[in-house]
Amino acid sequence: MQNEVTEHPLESLDDEELMACYQQGQVAAFDMLYHRHKGPLYRYFLRQCREKSLAEDLYQDVWSRVIKASEGYQPSAKFTTWLYRIAYNRMVDHSRTLKTANKFNSPAQENMPEAVIAEGQDPRQQSEQAQQLGYLKLCLSLLPPKQLDVFMLKEEGGFSAAMIAEIVEVSQEAIKSRLRYSYQKLRECIAGKMQGAADER
Repeated sequence: MQNEVTEHPLESLDDEELMACYQQGQVAAFDMLYHRHKGPLYRYFLRQCREKSLAEDLYQDVWSRVIKASEGYQPSAKFTTWLYRIAYNRMVDHSRTLKTANKFNSPAQENMPEAVIAEGQDPRQQSEQAQQLGYLKLCLSLLPPKQLDVFMLKEEGGFSAAMIAEIVEVSQEAIKSRLRYSYQKLRECIAGKMQGAADER
């Protein structure tokens, strides 16, 4: 007899249903939510902090806040929007405590999006990709905090402008403007760095 892989009954539930189960006392539902969102949420903090330990502290604090606020969660609200609003507010609170935005101006140098190097690429192509990745890291560190935050929510969280507007609690037009400027500044910064490197050769 072949062994059949049985799916956990909670795996078929969406986030909102899992939260409802957790509110009813099913701890396994929380575990499922945690594992679904731990990667993107952790990277959201990691790429805006200088230190991995700080990102870890903020990340764990958000989940603690999720537990404390779970009773007030309404199933009509999308869980990811609710989760990242807590994360965003935690970031803002920490920034205010430090009384400087510089702590969040530079993404971590580890676990940044890596350039995809296809098999068979010549060393020159690989070198160019590595160089572009380095410029991306540097240029991200130069973005204003508000633009960096919405950029990471879009690129890491996969949120639309409308959802980011809900998380950050500003108008959708303001989010679109911040995204537009962030992409524009990144393109200009990377192009400038590449041109400068070419001029030095």
